[in-house]
Amino acid sequence: MKLFSFFQKAEKTGSDSTIGSEEIIEGIDKSTETDEVETTLSLHPSWEVPQEQEYVFRFLSNELEPLKPNQISLSGIDIDVEPANGSWLVKAFFRSSLDQEISVGSVELMLLDEEGKTLASDEFDLNELGDIPARSARPWVFTFTKDNIFAEEPPKENWKLAFNVQSMVPHKLELEQTWEDGLTAEQKEGLAKVVEGLPKLKPREVNISGFQVKQQEDGSIAASVFIRNGHSKQINIEKLPLELIDATGDLVARGSFALSPLSVKANTSKPWTFIYPKEMVQKTEPDFTRWTVRVPQ
Repeated sequence: MKLFSFFQKAEKTGSDSTIGSEEIIEGIDKSTETDEVETTLSLHPSWEVPQEQEYVFRFLSNELEPLKPNQISLSGIDIDVEPANGSWLVKAFFRSSLDQEISVGSVELMLLDEEGKTLASDEFDLNELGDIPARSARPWVFTFTKDNIFAEEPPKENWKLAFNVQSMVPHKLELEQTWEDGLTAEQKEGLAKVVEGLPKLKPREVNISGFQVKQQEDGSIAASVFIRNGHSKQINIEKLPLELIDATGDLVARGSFALSPLSVKANTSKPWTFIYPKEMVQKTEPDFTRWTVRVPQ
């Protein structure tokens, strides 16, 4: 892995972001010690590091503050911009104060400025870092592509690379109180199973997935959907234009719905029913063997 050219500076512009190990790793034997833990440098086993490069790594590693027992930390080093494509190359130590070797799967990481504003975020498979030895610090480069960057330029100092712990929690069903009160336990369980079977959302993805459509006696159409939130924060929707499309690809109905507002918590799917009055319906005999709703372009 040819990452060594990214680690030429022996100064650190980022700060540390630390969480309890139980927040992202299950089944860990927690230490009962209270003394602070010094971490030692650990290089990826596939790396063949020149001596002068290892000196830089060791210097940076030795400057790190001790951790408390049972912690995982990301300690920011510095950030470069890839001239060819504008990606941000965020260099950091992945640190563990645990007394055992660990590995971590996929998790969303957020790049925060000194005020806590998110400047970039993406999902990373931390299995690529390999097994992290006990009480160690492993240097790595986390690449944020332009599609996942929300600022014009990277921060100069006092930035953090942080875990989005919420992204590790399984996506789940969220119900408005009216749905909570109006559904049976069996119906709630059925909706939860549908949510569980839907495709995984990408970080920050929001989409709408229909699960029931009914033509009413008065000529209106009721379309029940899941509003799915892949963000790490709650979203609030005040107005939502929606088109209803049938199996033939025909536009069945179009409307804009005022919501007051409708909140969807982070990493949840909320069911909601949109009723198209008869005057919004453009196709009176739709084919609902398959159907979808979409936000018009």
